[in-house]
Amino acid sequence: MSWKKDEDQDELGALLSLDKSSVLQEARMFNQTPIRPRNCRLLLAKLMYLLQRGDTLTTTEATGLFFSITKLFQSNDLSLKQMVYLAIKELSEISEDVIMVTSSLMKDMQPKSDEQYRAKALRVLCKITDASMLPSIERYIKSAITDRNTAISSSALVSAFHLNNKARDTVRRWSSEVQEVVSGKTLGGSFSFFTSNSSSPNSLGITQYHALGTLYALKQNDRIAVAKIVQGFSSGARGGSAIENSFAHVLLIRYAVKVMSTDPSHLNSLYSMLEEWVRYRTEIVCLEAARAIVELENAPMKLVTSAVSSLQSLLSSSKAVVRFSAVRTLDHLAVTRPEAVQPCNMDIESLVNDSCRSVSTLAITTLLKTGNEASVDRLMKVMEGFMSEISDEFRTIVAEAVGNLCIKFPQKHSSFLSFLSGALRNEGGFDFKQSIVNSIFSLVKTVKECREIALTHLCEFIEDCEFSKLSVQILHFLGIEGPYTSMPSIYIRHIYNRVVLENAQVRAAAVLALAKFGASTQPDGKLRNSIIVLLKRCLDDRDDEVRDRAVWALRFINNESIISRYISDDSTYSLQLFESKLVEYLSNPNNNFNSPVSISSVPKISRDQDTIVNASNKPKPTIEAAFTESAGLSTDTHAPSLASGTIAFAPEINFSAVLKSIPEFESYGEVIVSSRKPEELTEPETEYTVVCYKHIYPRHIVFQFECANTLSESLLEQVFVEMTSTDGLDMLLVPEFVIPIQQLTFNSPSSTFVSFERIDTENIATGSFQCALKFKTFECDPDTQEKLDPEDTGFDDMYALEPIELDVSDYVLATLIPDWKQLWDTLENKEGEPQHELISSFQLPQVTSLKGCVENLNQALGMFATDASLNPTNKVAHQAVFMGLFEAKAKTIVRARMTFEEQTGVTLELCIRSEDFKVCNIILSSIV
Repeated sequence: MSWKKDEDQDELGALLSLDKSSVLQEARMFNQTPIRPRNCRLLLAKLMYLLQRGDTLTTTEATGLFFSITKLFQSNDLSLKQMVYLAIKELSEISEDVIMVTSSLMKDMQPKSDEQYRAKALRVLCKITDASMLPSIERYIKSAITDRNTAISSSALVSAFHLNNKARDTVRRWSSEVQEVVSGKTLGGSFSFFTSNSSSPNSLGITQYHALGTLYALKQNDRIAVAKIVQGFSSGARGGSAIENSFAHVLLIRYAVKVMSTDPSHLNSLYSMLEEWVRYRTEIVCLEAARAIVELENAPMKLVTSAVSSLQSLLSSSKAVVRFSAVRTLDHLAVTRPEAVQPCNMDIESLVNDSCRSVSTLAITTLLKTGNEASVDRLMKVMEGFMSEISDEFRTIVAEAVGNLCIKFPQKHSSFLSFLSGALRNEGGFDFKQSIVNSIFSLVKTVKECREIALTHLCEFIEDCEFSKLSVQILHFLGIEGPYTSMPSIYIRHIYNRVVLENAQVRAAAVLALAKFGASTQPDGKLRNSIIVLLKRCLDDRDDEVRDRAVWALRFINNESIISRYISDDSTYSLQLFESKLVEYLSNPNNNFNSPVSISSVPKISRDQDTIVNASNKPKPTIEAAFTESAGLSTDTHAPSLASGTIAFAPEINFSAVLKSIPEFESYGEVIVSSRKPEELTEPETEYTVVCYKHIYPRHIVFQFECANTLSESLLEQVFVEMTSTDGLDMLLVPEFVIPIQQLTFNSPSSTFVSFERIDTENIATGSFQCALKFKTFECDPDTQEKLDPEDTGFDDMYALEPIELDVSDYVLATLIPDWKQLWDTLENKEGEPQHELISSFQLPQVTSLKGCVENLNQALGMFATDASLNPTNKVAHQAVFMGLFEAKAKTIVRARMTFEEQTGVTLELCIRSEDFKVCNIILSSIV
């Protein structure tokens, strides 16, 4: 068949050599009589190829082509008609007067027309139509939605789905027809509209899938209506026939989880439905229900057990894709609940030698998360055997799993390091190598005994690393860890080799790493002298950044105080707030730039936590179908998330700019501290939602209430919050004024403010307020939000809110103190000097774990803490360090030492040191 290959090569070459001008010239063929269907079809295929290749047509060219193509409607050749419809859809975006073809398309979609044309003509017509023309074809679309031919029905449903963005009010009138298709009531019977052209259940199923997606798109802004849809069509989970198609069932499960998981009143019914769905007769529905259960934050153990049991039975499926999906879901569950997956270990172990390497890879990573220490060595030997046979995606999963094991079994560090170093020498892409390097970084930070061996492996890797970004990261890590090894000079040779051999980006990173070695404490000073010699050689580098870094390092390297601030300091400002502060400073119309910008209220964080915050702000990767994309549903189950407690140091809202825009607050000065997170005063599903932010000024306290109206039929005016002190706060705070919301419309949140003056700034005010939302309510048009009766004076109404607590933590700016260890030693109580330290012990029998104790402390203190402080690795003893600025002035550090015993609970010792001893007593009062 060599002649066939030659023919294919000739056709491919002809396509690659296509020229736009020649295709446009050949387009005259469309005007010829009689029409030659085969030649016209080939020419249209060339035109589509040009457009897909990226060639652009001018509006004039596209319009000329468009009207030439419309003349082909005279032909009844089915294949040619299909190409004509496709060409019209592609050219409608860039042509003018495309609406002129409407009459031809409407003729093809008439009920009496050939059914082979109707579905395609309908899709094209809905593609080119606009909101003004939609009423003229509305009756055709409504009729097509319930058509006997499922291809026509699906075309109408998909068209309605897309038209919903253009003409929501018109499409909303079709909801009854859409619901008929979902429920199978069309033509009076359950799924009774099979014809000779649509006798396949799959065809019907796709129609039902499209109908359910369209119905949700029409109702998605009404949570109660969506909940009714889910409950109405979920009878199929209990043996009914409301939803027969598997894809539609999957969509229903996603809608159920999205809408009902946020409403506590619906949780029991959601759990009941998921428990039925996870035992459904179709594998895809069982898998989707199990995945939904795994993703629920607080799913009952009984429900999780049902999901695991269903997944366990699917592990023995003959279909590789089912086995893969089941083991992947179990792997995801093993991250949070490894004990729930352990009963499946025998079945998962049988998949280790599965013919599908993707399945075997996930089986091993799942066993690594749930297995014991004895099984680690055996599983890692199996992994070494097929690491070269799997794709980078799954090798990355293996590397990440090993990185997690390093924390779980630190005593096995030699095996882990041997495996990771071997994998690092193998071929692979950037993501794979990045995951291995991150795992080695994690191992070094967890197990200090393996630091020198791990750094040696990293040094060997950068000698032949093809990724500059990875080399820069390793050099930075060497600069942090290398100076504290027994023989730092070993690593200096590898680092300086980068200065000689690599590109400018890597050379600059190497210079900075050398500076960190020189900045480390040296008993004899010999290493620093050698570093100075190497840095002087970098002054002749051809790249200006490398030279600048060398000059910068040489300038500071002999000054210990400057070294600790500019080279050894591993902190950074919260860049989002820093940027907003600079923008505010530059945009201030009254600014004469004589005074510097104030950054006292911008918190500092560590580099590691800055990396976590930046990663959380990146868009999450998703794999979305058309309906789930429109509905805002994501199928991504591995998107990065922040650990609890790590966002307390980095608020993202620029409160300062908002408050300064209000004239009443201009005389208050700078905000000292603003809330790190909102305090919810209502349940999320209520008719009015209110959250509170607290802003501390030198002589004032401002409460900001962000209110939202979720009732489309109501319009609120003169909205404010009435606050009543219950703890004698009126002795320390005097109410000044209230700034109400003039008008609060449906789904348009706005803020009202309550201001208090601090009478005694030497003492802080703490206590609680009773709150009530007060407003005037009017009936309005749900669509226009205009009053139904312009002369209506409304009626006064009130809505009770949860009380607000004003705590010590509200006065603390959570920020990293870069030199906190040095400050800690300085503030130690010494005889004859002012007191800066306060120590107190507590017995906490009600606290059942060190993790719970740390979380309670973090909430009560409102201070900055590193991930190591917030996540105890030892179940018996732990030490956590919290730091911050009290009222943005007094640096304060709290060291918490705690032990745990089953019989007595947690024993806690707090050592509080502050530049102002009075602050120590205030901080202690927040715990007592």
